[in-house]
Amino acid sequence: MRVPFTPKQGQYLAFIHYYTKLNGQPPAEVDMQRYFQVSAPTVHQMVVKLAELGLIERIPGAPRSARVLLNLSEMPHLE
Repeated sequence: MRVPFTPKQGQYLAFIHYYTKLNGQPPAEVDMQRYFQVSAPTVHQMVVKLAELGLIERIPGAPRSARVLLNLSEMPHLE
């Protein structure tokens, strides 16, 4: 069973998924910062939290390494 996630976390997951699909690589944190219009620390905290919850996989210190671990059917739509 998957860990439940908040609507905001779902939007980050959807953004990472669709950005990766469209661009062939995961987004950088600055890409998420621009899209969600939030600060760099806010994005970083979200990425760390998503990884802690097991919703994404990433390589610490490696740029553009976030990979969503949900099936497409579990993914919310990007608003």
